[in-house]
Amino acid sequence: MTTRQLQFILFLFFPLTAFSSVGDPSFNLPRGVTQISEQVYDLHMTIFYICLAIGIVVFSVMFWAIIYHRKSKGAVSANFHENVKVEILWTLIPFLILIGMAIPATRVLIAMEDTSKSDITVQVTGSQWKWHYRYFDSDIAFYSLLASSDAQIHGEQKKRENYLLEVDRPLILPVGQKVRFLITSEDVIHSWWVPEFALKKDANPGFINEAWTVIEKPGIYRGQCAELCGKNHGFMPIVVIAKPQEEFDLWVKETSAQQEKNREEEQKLLSMNMNLDELMALGEKVYNSRCAACHQINGLGMPGIFPALAQSDIATNSDRLFDHLHVVIHGKAGTAMQGFGVQLGLKELAGVVTYERNAWGNKTGDVIQASQINAVLNGDDL
Repeated sequence: MTTRQLQFILFLFFPLTAFSSVGDPSFNLPRGVTQISEQVYDLHMTIFYICLAIGIVVFSVMFWAIIYHRKSKGAVSANFHENVKVEILWTLIPFLILIGMAIPATRVLIAMEDTSKSDITVQVTGSQWKWHYRYFDSDIAFYSLLASSDAQIHGEQKKRENYLLEVDRPLILPVGQKVRFLITSEDVIHSWWVPEFALKKDANPGFINEAWTVIEKPGIYRGQCAELCGKNHGFMPIVVIAKPQEEFDLWVKETSAQQEKNREEEQKLLSMNMNLDELMALGEKVYNSRCAACHQINGLGMPGIFPALAQSDIATNSDRLFDHLHVVIHGKAGTAMQGFGVQLGLKELAGVVTYERNAWGNKTGDVIQASQINAVLNGDDL
C-alpha cells in the first residue's frame, strides 16, 4: 500500500488526520485566483470544520457510551418512552447548525450570481466538440479547438505535459477586470468549467446562463467541459490566459486588425483560382483537425453512426456537388453534422471539400474555388 493510499484511508476513517491533509491540493479544493474562488474555498473550509466537529462530538459520545456502559461492567439499559426535552434539543441543535451554515452559503451564492457592473462581456458557445468565444466590446470572435494531435491520442507520439488540456486559440482576458460570461450551446448540453475561477456553468441550447469572474493573477488557467456531451467529450478543453491590462489592450488591437485583414483577403479569393495541390494540402490539414473524429482519417466513417466519405455518392457524384457543399457549409438537421460555414474561411472550406472529393480513391478531379463556397453561403446556385 502506498503512502498516498494510506493517507486517504486515514482521511476517511480517522477525522483528526484530516487536519494534516487540508493543505494538500490532491485532497482539497484549489484556492483559485479570483474573489469568488477564495470565498468558495473559505465557505468549503468553514463547512468542513463544522462537519468535522460534529463527527468528533458524535463519535466521541458514541464510543464513550459503548465503552463505559457496556454489559461487562454491569450496565443496565434504561427503560423509558418519550422525552420532550430531548426531542426539542435534538431538533433545535441541528436547526441552529443548519442556519449557521446557510447564512455564509447564501452570501457566496448571491455573490456568484451578481453579474452587474461588468467591464467586459464574452459570449461562450459550446458545440461538439469545441468552444466559440465572442467579445461583445470588440469585433473579435474565434473557435478554440483541442491542440493535442491524433498521434498523441493514439499513442504514436509522446504526450505533452498538457495533453488534452491544450488548445489552438486560448481565451484571452485582462487581470483585475470584471468579466461577464454569457454561456450557451448550439447543439447539446455542455458545461464551461475552470476550477481555479470556481466557475462552472452549464451551456444549454436555446438558453443563456450568466457567470462572472475577476482574475487577480496573470497566468494560464485550464479547464474542461464538465457535462457528458458525446463521443469526444473528453477532447473539449478550455484554456484561459490572463494578461495585464496593457497587454490585453494590445492583443485586442492586434487581433481586431488581423481579423479585418483576413476578411479583406477572403474577398480577394473570390477572384482567384487555386490549384489542386494547394487545396489538397490545406484540405487534408482541415479534414484531420475538424472531420476525422467522426468520418475517420481513412474516410470510412463509423458504420451506423457516421457515414463514410470514401467512395460515397455525395463525394463522387458530380451531380451532387451542390449537396456536398451545402452539407459541409450548413450542416444537416437532425444529425451530428454541424455547419462549418461560420467556423472556417472560404479557402479552408474549398480545401476540405476538394480533399474529400479527391482523397481515398475518390479522384473526381473537382477543384472547388472560394467563389463557389461564397455562392452557397449566400444561398445562390453554383
